[in-house]
Order: sequence, then C-alpha cells, then structure tokens
Amino acid sequence: MKIKSKPARKKQTDSFPLVECVVKGIEEKKGNEIVCLDLKKNASSPCDYFVICEANSRTQVQAIAGSVEEFIKKETGSRPWHVEGLQNAEWVLMDYVDVVVHIFQPHIRQHFGLEDMWADAERREIKPIPAPAKRKVAAKTKAKKVTKKKTASVKKIVKSKIKRKK
Repeated sequence: MKIKSKPARKKQTDSFPLVECVVKGIEEKKGNEIVCLDLKKNASSPCDYFVICEANSRTQVQAIAGSVEEFIKKETGSRPWHVEGLQNAEWVLMDYVDVVVHIFQPHIRQHFGLEDMWADAERREIKPIPAPAKRKVAAKTKAKKVTKKKTASVKKIVKSKIKRKK
C-alpha cells in the first residue's frame, strides 16, 4: 500500500506583495502602529516577514483578522496555514508561512515586546495607502439631491396633514 503525500508548498520568491495585502486589510479596519519586520537575513527566523499591529478592542482585533484574511484571499487566493487567538482576541496570530501577522491589543503588545525580541530584524517602511480623493462637485450634487428628496417628502406629509384636518 502506497501512501500519498501532499506536494511540497512552493516558496514565493518575494513575499512582500503578501505583506502589502496584509497592510491593506489592517488599514481597512483602522489598525494602529503597523510595523513590518524583515526576518529573511536572520538564520533562526520562522518566516520572511512579521507584520505587527494593534487594535483597541477585542472586536477590532477580530475585525482586522477577518479583513486581512479577506484581502489576501481576494488578491492571492491564499488562506492562512494557521490562525490562533481569535476566541480570546487579545493577540491573534495568522500564519501565511512566509508572512506571519500579529494583531495585538496595546497592553499585550507592550507586555510581549516582539519588536524588542527581533531587534536585529530590519524594519520595512510601510506607507499608509492614501484614500481615493473624492470629487467635491459630486458630493455637493448628492447633498442637493438628498435635500430635494427630503423637502419633497416633508411637503407630502404637510399636505396629508392639512387634508386630514379638513
């Protein structure tokens, strides 16, 4: 009897595009203090990159984890190899093999100090992705349309009250 084994997972040449997807997911849910540690030069590193951020509540930690998973699945089709801590939501770890995402509540992040443990790792610059500029004209026209609709509905209500009184 021959046992079939799963094919070995191919390692990407550069996993930084995955990091960019992670950052988009974090920013989507307003994650704070985003740091990316490049661990490729460290011999004992478990992966290529750590992406670390913090959230102010358990709900936000869970929302960020969901957003990261959704962005990566949409962009690359990948799913996390392992997720840990969603239940408690004080520190969620999402393992994408080459990239490991850590989502902390501030007090837990300070307590464990991952950045200090990996102080020899190179920090990669993460620039916030600018929100698309909204056209002022479109916003004004939309506001006028809403105001006209409200005015029309108020007039209808006033007319119906006047008819009732007669």
